Amino acid sequence: MQLKIDGNSLTLEDVIKVAREFIKVEISSEAREKIENSRNLVDQFVNNGDVVYGITTGFGKFSDVAISKDEAEVLQTNLIISHACGVGKPLDEEIVRAIMLLRANALSKGHSGIRLKTVETLLSMLNNGVHPIIPEKGSLGASGDLAPLSHMVLVMLGEGEAIYKGERMSGREAMEQAGIEPIRLTSKEGLALINGTQVMTAIGALTVYDCKKLIKLADIAAALTVEAQRGIIDAFDEKVHQVRPHKGQLQTAENLLTLLEGSTQTTRQGELRVQDAYTIRCIPQIHGASRDAIAYVEAKLEIEMNAATDNPLIFTEEQQVISGGNFHGQPMALAFDFLGIAIAELANVSERRIERLVNPQLSGLPAFLTAKGGLNSGFMIAQYSAASLVSENKVLAHPASVDSIPSSANQEDHVSMGTIAARKAREIYFNASNVLAIELLSAAQAIDFYKDVKLGKGTTEAYRTIREKVTTLEEDRIMYIDINACHQLIAQHTIVDRVEQMVKLH
Repeated sequence: MQLKIDGNSLTLEDVIKVAREFIKVEISSEAREKIENSRNLVDQFVNNGDVVYGITTGFGKFSDVAISKDEAEVLQTNLIISHACGVGKPLDEEIVRAIMLLRANALSKGHSGIRLKTVETLLSMLNNGVHPIIPEKGSLGASGDLAPLSHMVLVMLGEGEAIYKGERMSGREAMEQAGIEPIRLTSKEGLALINGTQVMTAIGALTVYDCKKLIKLADIAAALTVEAQRGIIDAFDEKVHQVRPHKGQLQTAENLLTLLEGSTQTTRQGELRVQDAYTIRCIPQIHGASRDAIAYVEAKLEIEMNAATDNPLIFTEEQQVISGGNFHGQPMALAFDFLGIAIAELANVSERRIERLVNPQLSGLPAFLTAKGGLNSGFMIAQYSAASLVSENKVLAHPASVDSIPSSANQEDHVSMGTIAARKAREIYFNASNVLAIELLSAAQAIDFYKDVKLGKGTTEAYRTIREKVTTLEEDRIMYIDINACHQLIAQHTIVDRVEQMVKLH
């Protein structure tokens, strides 16, 4: 399978296939023509000696400094080596692959003035597995992701470092082993390669894809807890949600009823109790709000993944170059902050359901879900761990986008911090997925205290999948092993995929 990019039609699923499944990428013939037409216009401006930002001038505060034609190549190379100021751990290889794809796709729109050969070099690296080492920190998210993208371009120049076939090596060595010739940048090219939002967008894209799975997983975990608590399903009746018809709320309620179909572990209003606690009764409202938030962020991503986000932009039909601000990450910064808050809430409510399962005063089950309490601690500290992750998420959920620090001698006097927002959202996702792993284990353990259990059509498959990896806790054992095993099922989307083979979920 091969993906053709044109700058306009890239999907979230395409990004995942390239980042995780290593499918090959090429530029469409229409995009090739647009790239070349845009480049021809840049060459025309350079030959005429026109004053155009980033082409015949310096950058940022140096935008008033004229650059001669002879200095153009040095200018673009200096831009990359001076801007490669990232710090911290390297981004995951799958994120780097997504960055490379997204940058190539943006350049394929034909508004950047880059040479076709340069874009093809970037794609050759992607297709041959040359993955630049890109430090995770150092972007302000306006003037794009300048520092991290510069680290990507260093390897294109035969500089910097890269991972090739699992080994970390110099950029030059990686390019040589892959049989790719490093490039020499010319006018506008360095700026075209680094002045964009592709780092924040790549991190956000992978996170949103995983969160789309996580919201389904949250419904599955909640449904198992409903059965462990003999929950009342009347609260999930469609009539309740039609009179407050938020889409996510309706979809969550339907998911719960679908998952619980045929279960003998659920009850009706007034059978055991009149109504459940909020963390059970309000699952559609709570999960549904997060589901709607994820959908909102995905819609913003679809725009950003197919946007021209550098500066200046080349408009070939009008023979015009316009200096604007499409590099500013504010649209994504707000969206990723929203995403982080939405996922943190899934963890919040999950941890409260865990508490209801392990607390005998709330569950009616043995304390901490162990038959021999005192001698055994059971799930006591598992709940501690969940509480710790939830507390950390509350710190991480503080919006990055409300902060701004002026840069470039106050020329760039408002920045988005969108890349920080994306990284925080991904960390919140990791924490939330571990909280949900603990809820799944707790709910499965609670269910094992009942006799003659018949679970729902969907929850049966979830329970079976968990028990294939983690057995019932009879005596205390090393719990992190169980948590890690369940988390792996979540990270690989195994539980959701297997449940969806049995029932259809939104």
